[in-house]
Amino acid sequence: MVLSSGIAEASSQPEADRAAYKREALIAKLERKYSRQLEACNRGQTAACAEANRISGEITLLRKER
Repeated sequence: MVLSSGIAEASSQPEADRAAYKREALIAKLERKYSRQLEACNRGQTAACAEANRISGEITLLRKER
């Protein structure tokens, strides 16, 4: 089964560990991207505000899959 993040649901513990690691790595990457977009938003770039909002939603969904 594939979760909304695109990461397959694991059927064994090693697979679950790998999936959790991938999910955490993706969250970290998205958090960095969110931070950059939020900074741009704060400088007045409205498109960056929308992108920061989208990324925030994606991070929230990934955290719910934990």
